[in-house]
Amino acid sequence: MLRKGSLKSKTYKRISSLLALDEGLTYESVSKRINLSTRTLERLVKRYATHSLACIYDKSRPGRPVQFDQSSEDQIVLLSCSDAPQGYSQWSLRLLADKMIELGHSDEISHTQVAKVLKKRKSSPI
Repeated sequence: MLRKGSLKSKTYKRISSLLALDEGLTYESVSKRINLSTRTLERLVKRYATHSLACIYDKSRPGRPVQFDQSSEDQIVLLSCSDAPQGYSQWSLRLLADKMIELGHSDEISHTQVAKVLKKRKSSPI
């Protein structure tokens, strides 16, 4: 695995640490050599005992759940392409966010979220 050539640095450190500990080095000496704390090494050894070599890889992190479905994004785009409210020459991001809440398409939405949706869709009223 070390000769693979394209490992993340965390993975490389974990493999090197396990190999050094297997050679009989102490936690302190491995800690200094690999630049990991002894507590991290202890946790790594404990994970290795339960999960074998799977312990060298990070767990997947799914991230924040998607807040808007396709229909909500469609509503934002449709609204942004429509005529601006009276008294305004064009839609602002804050006006779009407020209108989405007013129409009941979303419980809460910020102007930055509206901007991300419009940027993702590359929408333009022209």
